[in-house]
Amino acid sequence: MLRFLDMVLAGFGLLVALPLMVVLFLIGLFDTGAPLFRQTRVGRHQKPFTLVKFRTMRPDTQSVATHLANPAAVTPLGAFLRRTKLDELPQLWNVLKGDMSLVGPRPCLSNQTELIEERAARGVFAARPGITGLAQINGIDMSTPTLLAETDTRMLQSLGLSAYFTYIIKTVTGAGRGDRIRQD
Repeated sequence: MLRFLDMVLAGFGLLVALPLMVVLFLIGLFDTGAPLFRQTRVGRHQKPFTLVKFRTMRPDTQSVATHLANPAAVTPLGAFLRRTKLDELPQLWNVLKGDMSLVGPRPCLSNQTELIEERAARGVFAARPGITGLAQINGIDMSTPTLLAETDTRMLQSLGLSAYFTYIIKTVTGAGRGDRIRQD
């Protein structure tokens, strides 16, 4: 049932957001010259997949977890996209493809070994990664791997229709702060 909802909502979301995504893409061309960001992430059953987002950092930025990235790498447009969570819109394509769900644990990088171990020990990788979830609406990010894995587990154990819509609505209405950027 949730997969069906993912497909319907992601398809609808892409159709409705398409004009905005075109505008953001064009503005991104001027901002960084490469408005889409593709990165290999760890997916369901620990299989890699390519996540697509709007670029929020300069193209030459090292590929590390957000909390380890240089804060100076975030562009002015990128700061706006992160604050409004509009950088996540292209991930609706990942949801349609089946790489992700709208709700699930945020997909991590393959070099985030502590988080991968914590999630593997708790069976979190049995689920599709998501755009949002319990951790995201509560401001828990990948800088606290054990807490994140515990929160992901709690979310997956109680994920039903009501919680699914609650996480989506809270995300759209601004709950959570997104991934933390290291402050110098």
